[in-house]
Amino acid sequence: MGRGTALALHERGLDILGCDIAGQARQAFEAEGGRSVATPSELAACEIVVVLVVNAEQVEAVLFGEQGVAARMAPGSLVIQCATVAPAFARDLGARLEAMGLAMLDAPVSGGAAKARSGELSVMASGAPTAFDRAAPVLDAMAATVYRLGDTAGVGSSMKLVNQLLAGVHIATAAEAMALGIRLGLNPQTVYEVITHSAGNSWMFENRVPHILAGDYTPLSAVDIFVKDLNLVHETGRELAMPTPVAASALQQFIAARGAGFGREDDAAVIKVYQRLSGIELHEAANDAGGE
Repeated sequence: MGRGTALALHERGLDILGCDIAGQARQAFEAEGGRSVATPSELAACEIVVVLVVNAEQVEAVLFGEQGVAARMAPGSLVIQCATVAPAFARDLGARLEAMGLAMLDAPVSGGAAKARSGELSVMASGAPTAFDRAAPVLDAMAATVYRLGDTAGVGSSMKLVNQLLAGVHIATAAEAMALGIRLGLNPQTVYEVITHSAGNSWMFENRVPHILAGDYTPLSAVDIFVKDLNLVHETGRELAMPTPVAASALQQFIAARGAGFGREDDAAVIKVYQRLSGIELHEAANDAGGE
């Protein structure tokens, strides 16, 4: 998603400097006309830094690690933090950056790699009005919709957590429903056609089941992502003394898929748990990584 967003910003005329520790990612970005660097510290001259990484640990490394950028940014600069993190982490991060004279938007995103590349993400953001004003050209270029949810860090991440609870549950449920249909002897394509025109449909069912039908588990969003995100839901619920039993059940399915070796495959590969448990037959494409 990071490269897609960087390219979308670049194509809309913004002066973009990409950063990735992976040389292959930098080469791919530069092949499409972008400029890139290998360490966050090299972004110090940027007035706005968009952090679009996997988890809180990577956010910490980008901003405060040995080659972190935060301590090198000019006072008054802006960090747009887009990773899915715990609300408590987002609140603490906002306070730490404010103490350094930096502004932050807590701005997690939804839409996946395709929407990132086309500049049509949904952004769930919170922060000071002045931060929104400064971020406007960037947000306009990367997002179809920007939700302004509040003036303080943590609100955006709280909303993203609600979204990830639903997304993870819907993917796990879609996999279970397809597995049941296949075990009942129904044609998988027919199950898809009927459900997508019936009350049981969901956006995730409609979007992810085609991966199953094609047997293509090339990761657009990986099983490992939902192990992380549903665990954040679980941990936050525990902090709030708020039970999340349905999300907890979905988390166990993703953990099972990860344990079976499918963690780096597309999140639709959670259906392979049912394949192992009940022996259902799944279509296998020629390029299926098969437990990589």
